[in-house]
Amino acid sequence: MRLLLADGSSIAGASFGADAEARGEVVFNTGLTGYVETLTDPSYRGQILVMTYPLQGNYGVPPGPYESDRIQVAGLVVTRHSARPSHHAAERTLGEWLRAEGVPAIEGVDTRTLTRRLREHGTMPGCLVAPGREASFEAAAARVPAIDMSRVCDLVTPREVVRYDGQGSARVLLIDTGAKESIVRSLQRRVGAVVRAPYDAPWETLLGEVDGVMLSNGPGDPADLQSLSDRLRAVLARQIPTFGICLGHQLLARAVGAKTYKLKYGHRSQNQPVMDVDTQRAYVTSQNHGYAVDDASLPSDWAPWFVNLNDRSNEGIRHRHLPLRSVQFHPEAAAGPHDTAFLFDDLARMIHEHRTTRRHEDRRAT
Repeated sequence: MRLLLADGSSIAGASFGADAEARGEVVFNTGLTGYVETLTDPSYRGQILVMTYPLQGNYGVPPGPYESDRIQVAGLVVTRHSARPSHHAAERTLGEWLRAEGVPAIEGVDTRTLTRRLREHGTMPGCLVAPGREASFEAAAARVPAIDMSRVCDLVTPREVVRYDGQGSARVLLIDTGAKESIVRSLQRRVGAVVRAPYDAPWETLLGEVDGVMLSNGPGDPADLQSLSDRLRAVLARQIPTFGICLGHQLLARAVGAKTYKLKYGHRSQNQPVMDVDTQRAYVTSQNHGYAVDDASLPSDWAPWFVNLNDRSNEGIRHRHLPLRSVQFHPEAAAGPHDTAFLFDDLARMIHEHRTTRRHEDRRAT
């Protein structure tokens, strides 16, 4: 099997996944662990993933829970995978899992050299093709189908509203553009009940029954969801506690008039350092995104909250007075680290304060 890149590169490897071909944007992840959570992250839908850490599959595939109900990547590229994991919780090997879900994968690739190419030239389209097929990306791309990335969120969201019980007394509306299951679990543990609605559903009718709003992660370009950003202004007008993660962060920024742009090669790993611009405290975070917010375009009543310590790109914004905020990284942090999980506690606190204030106002009104 070969990986063909749009720049003309052709990289040979041995297949250990499904007997299939794939086309998509080729991206890399520099995390040392967490391949189960990474492969099931809906934000990877339609992408061919390169793992820079040389050994994958060493602890096999446990029974779950995962970040979604399937492998989301279009294909996988590794240096070496373990065909005989010894972990007690492993139910099957990485290769068996990929084959069962129809996802092609190759090993025997110098993924660090490939990553340097992607860092130099930027992420680019690629194809995983079977031996003996086309030797050029152009010929393969004409034959191998790819996902329409402008509509990719339709593939990773539920088709109807789902309700979950929670341990707290609050109720949160999760506007789902491809949410990781760990976000739902984090909300249940730390905030309360969750009402999970597809992004294209009439979720505005649910705002009257919730105490806060969560905007989820997801795949694709936030500019393709401008209609959703426009609809989010109904949430902002209510001034109820609102929190965005990853794509949700970008959509919130666009809702208030800020701009987003595509990064050269994105941030994908569990080792991205960010800093709170007010406290100057640094955190190590889990990330998976290819776009960023231009914080210079924020309106005056919004401020940058976190900054990436590698490239100084924006990692969070918050309103100067209202309980409205978002982060580019993943505080639910599956598969770690958990440095910023406290942000869910902050959301619970904001909701409690908002509910208390609203009760006092209702009493005065009567």
